[in-house]
Amino acid sequence: MPTRDDLIADLHGLLGERGVVTDAEAMARYRTDWTGRVGGMPLAVVRPASTAEVAEVVSYCHRNDVPLVPQGGHSGLVCGAMPDEEIAELVVSLERLASIRELDPINFTLSADAGCVLQTLKEAAEAAECYLPLSLGAQGSCQIGGNVATNAGGLNVLRYGMTRQLVLGLEVVLPDGRIYSGMRALHKNNTGYDLKQLFIGAEGTLGIVTGVVLKLFPRPQVTRTALLGCRDIAAVLELYALARRCCCDLLTAFELIPRRCLELAMEASPDLRDPLDAPHPTYVLLEVSASGPADLDTMIETLFERGMEQELLDDGVLAASETQAQQLWLIREAMLEGQRRTGEHLRTDISLPISSLPAFHEQATRAVLDACRDATVIAYGHIGDGNLHFNILPPPATPDSDKPALLHELETILFDLVATFDGSISAEHGIGRLKQAPFLEHLSAPEFELMRGLKHLLDPRGLVAPGRILPAPSP
Repeated sequence: MPTRDDLIADLHGLLGERGVVTDAEAMARYRTDWTGRVGGMPLAVVRPASTAEVAEVVSYCHRNDVPLVPQGGHSGLVCGAMPDEEIAELVVSLERLASIRELDPINFTLSADAGCVLQTLKEAAEAAECYLPLSLGAQGSCQIGGNVATNAGGLNVLRYGMTRQLVLGLEVVLPDGRIYSGMRALHKNNTGYDLKQLFIGAEGTLGIVTGVVLKLFPRPQVTRTALLGCRDIAAVLELYALARRCCCDLLTAFELIPRRCLELAMEASPDLRDPLDAPHPTYVLLEVSASGPADLDTMIETLFERGMEQELLDDGVLAASETQAQQLWLIREAMLEGQRRTGEHLRTDISLPISSLPAFHEQATRAVLDACRDATVIAYGHIGDGNLHFNILPPPATPDSDKPALLHELETILFDLVATFDGSISAEHGIGRLKQAPFLEHLSAPEFELMRGLKHLLDPRGLVAPGRILPAPSP
């Protein structure tokens, strides 16, 4: 490995002054993510402006044994793209790869650089009367390459699937600097192994995504949003099954929001008002949309009537305007900020068979409170795909110094229970470094061997995103 001075000089030669950041103050923003955690000081930050430049940097690192970590929009939650605290790494930021290469409204595809911000792509699709359904709270800052690398989920998975289901083609710089060019805008392609799937959800450990071809859909012409009040999660699950039948596969979102989350949202956003006349233990934020003529109001009214008859819901409100719909969705966004203001707490991202959610919630809540009587459980999420964010606030009187050990103990209890339900400890956030230990603990030997084999095949020196998902190779 070259000295830092030689490394920086070589990188300047490859990318020019604009492509390399070395000042500690300027590098500060590349050391943090949405959680506020701070990573280590990188060797430098490089900002290549093309796939060819990414390939040159990676090839140089491969030849000179320089570890590197690819980075997108700093919206990760598992420390996957933050520079390591112990091993000095080169940060490869994709922020300058920000061009839309092609938008084809007849083929319903969009090809773009990996550094494009998701919101920019959604607006471009909208302008072409198309729809890119990937919808995340961080869509104003997250980059599509990061979405692909983490197989991002979000609010519309129920109807449109995860990022994996939206990707038709990829361009990836492999760990030795070679370029895998798979940017085919084909809706059907059955020629051999589907290589692009190796890189989706791999969190940059198998290569750096530099381009992506996305599947688009007709733009919804009619959308209806409603908030429903229910007595408990069991009723919510029965209501979900009913909604799937009443709404003719037009159900876009079905979000579980407990009362405490609604309160946190109102605390974080004082302009919000309690949308129903009386409080309810549990709420559902529901959205139905159609790209052509469809009587969505009648569908939702039928759902209301049948839900009331079956005693699955107690009250509800249907947004009468786009402004009212935005206010209902603001609850879902503001409650995350409300949680963050409570201080350090346990955030999880688990998935389970949908029908298991009530039993899991009951058992997990009991197990957590048995271990820490005054903890607060906040479980919300995307009911339609079995994704539950089972979060735990420590007792208010807990000293800051005691919180990490307590939250780790509660996480262990929770993840062990997830395993008994054949669930997953990560539905959409990934593994990164933060969840590596519990991931490895519950990983079977064949799974570990297959993953380690793939990593070694593509990155035998372990230089690309080392220590993410799988342990870094021994020195």
